[in-house]
Amino acid sequence: MSELDESELTRQPIGIFDSGVGGLSVLREIRALLPHESLIYCADSGYAPYGDKSQAQIRKRSLELGEFLIEQGAKAIVIACNTATAAAATAMRERWPDVPIIAMEPAVKPAAAATKAGVVGVLATVGTLASAQFAALLDNFGQGTRVVTRPGIGLVEAVEQGDVDSENLRGRLRRHLTPLLEEGADVIVLGCTHYVFLRESIQLLVGDDVRLIDTGRAVARQLAHKLEERQLLQVAGPRDTRYWTSGNAKVFQQTLARLLREVASPSVLPISRVFA
Repeated sequence: MSELDESELTRQPIGIFDSGVGGLSVLREIRALLPHESLIYCADSGYAPYGDKSQAQIRKRSLELGEFLIEQGAKAIVIACNTATAAAATAMRERWPDVPIIAMEPAVKPAAAATKAGVVGVLATVGTLASAQFAALLDNFGQGTRVVTRPGIGLVEAVEQGDVDSENLRGRLRRHLTPLLEEGADVIVLGCTHYVFLRESIQLLVGDDVRLIDTGRAVARQLAHKLEERQLLQVAGPRDTRYWTSGNAKVFQQTLARLLREVASPSVLPISRVFA
């Protein structure tokens, strides 16, 4: 990237990766805010969910995905996954200090500011809830607020299959949300990018008096800030989006059409090369 001139650099794509399709919710926000940027999206669906993997496994996987995106010319990388952020953001920034690495974190801070009842619910993966990063968020921003958590077991797998509103899915959501509501939460943090696609179903179950918060829009704004800071913003011209998946390309294409109402022909990530 350093050999390219400034105008060529601005035309380079933004790389985005997630354990699967959840990060498409972040891609959607990036598109809305930065309509002229080209994007590369990597869905590691063949290895999803990340929530039940070890920190070391996720770190290795994330670094390999980062390497792939750098090879594709990414001028910035968005870790569109809370679990991968907790495991790998520091390592990625150390490996590529000249590349903006934009990461996720559960929206504990805005949730604590928004609650009127003094109780915030957090729905996230097992890996995110057990991470040192999440513990630090609670220490920094959870003071004076009672934070109740719930691992959203089975929700990532449902979204990976494009299921966002089936009766089965609603029953699973009800089992996860009821304990948070019984504790008095009036704000619920969607602490996994997959869960954003369940927002409508969740809102119907919890009612209009409970506010749902995620960080996709904030991540898009932070990306825009970092690109502007480094004079890497693409402010005109057509955009291009390329998709890669380590899972089943046909399933990914069907889920993409359901979640983003978009038709694309995703490539299959060459696992033998990327994941040594």
